[in-house]
Amino acid sequence: MSWIDDHPEIRNLRCGAADLNGQARGKRVPRRFAEKLEQEGTRFPLSVLNLDIWGEDIDDSPLVFETGDADGLLMPTERGYVPMPWLGSHTALLPLWSFTDDGTPFSGDPRHALARVLRRYKDHGLTPVAATEMEFYLIDDSGKKIRQPKSPRSGKRRAGAEILSLRALDTFDSFFNDLYEACETMDIPAEAAISEGGEGQFEVNLEHVPDALKAADDAWLFKMLVRGLARNHGMAASFMAKPYEDYAGNGLHTHFSILDENGNNAFANGTFEGAPMLQNAIAGCLAGIPDLTLIFAPHGNSYERLVPGAHAPTSICWAYDNRTATVRVPGGSFAARRIEHRLAGGDVNPYLFLAAVLGSALVGIEDGMTPPAPITGNAYDQKLPQVPDTWSGAIDAFEKSKLARRIFDPQLVDNLVRTKRQEMQYFGEMTPEEQLDHYLDLV
Repeated sequence: MSWIDDHPEIRNLRCGAADLNGQARGKRVPRRFAEKLEQEGTRFPLSVLNLDIWGEDIDDSPLVFETGDADGLLMPTERGYVPMPWLGSHTALLPLWSFTDDGTPFSGDPRHALARVLRRYKDHGLTPVAATEMEFYLIDDSGKKIRQPKSPRSGKRRAGAEILSLRALDTFDSFFNDLYEACETMDIPAEAAISEGGEGQFEVNLEHVPDALKAADDAWLFKMLVRGLARNHGMAASFMAKPYEDYAGNGLHTHFSILDENGNNAFANGTFEGAPMLQNAIAGCLAGIPDLTLIFAPHGNSYERLVPGAHAPTSICWAYDNRTATVRVPGGSFAARRIEHRLAGGDVNPYLFLAAVLGSALVGIEDGMTPPAPITGNAYDQKLPQVPDTWSGAIDAFEKSKLARRIFDPQLVDNLVRTKRQEMQYFGEMTPEEQLDHYLDLV
């Protein structure tokens, strides 16, 4: 008996997969076709997973005319059905991932890219444990300029950042009550919510799970949920990297550790410094930043966030319990040693993001890499290697990178480069107002 049989209230279905930009691409399906969808999957062109952020074909993509725009087979992932509580009618989403007709995973599918990295960990007898921190803005976009929404309680608009403010959370209590109830329904392990440094900016932490595919699923679904639910409350919600010029951008950080074959934290050895594998993984993460910045900052607006002194890291360095560093080892119990990777914006594709972070860490482990000394003090004030600060530079570095091809299939690297070159051209033709309007809801 399937999940759908136990939920007679579900009236219709969606089925879909994440494209390279993390956009959900798929179909609406009548409920009566649920069994067929579960057993046989569905078909749509593989090129659909390689559209630009606006949903257009990539002009020079080999997936389009060279192959006759051939179909792939889209099959349900192990996640199974997920309710969509932000919609007006009872609806469930069946997440999919893509295969060729001979059953081979499609190498341009970002979820398969993460699964590929996790298979390499498994070959070493290792299991990553990952969590994400999801930052977003609640926004009133009904006027010519975006601004903080009015309080549903007082009807007033209170200007100013309110870091860790309970009052700010209480202001939008109805929204957060609905959000946590929906997360429970969707099996998204939401933990603490806090108010952040921007007007109407919040962060919700998702729990550590010993399944990085589920962690990426959770982040992907959470972004859909927050955007949809906010509209029900008369607001927009945006994970855009930098919606406001004068306020901090949105990040999407991950905390991760690695379990050995016995289920022990391989980063911990009872010391402050941590185990050798922790040092190897840190070194791999740092080595990956110059080549993989396109994953962590995938859009033109992403680079507005990566400026010194704006609560986003700009130097390639690491530190113990220092939030100005790109790679941070949080404080707390030595037994819970883990890495926080702080570079990515909220606009990333969660699957590619975790594949890049965990993949670069694994390169460091496999190669026995050693990091430079940890920094102390303010990273912004020190002469350190810098994160690439232009979109074009990040695209070029990703295209030329041997490390990127060690983590990702070459076809995915090529597809993403073509996608971002096309987007960069169109983005450059837009006014700042058009750029904001396009990105606010999309990412």
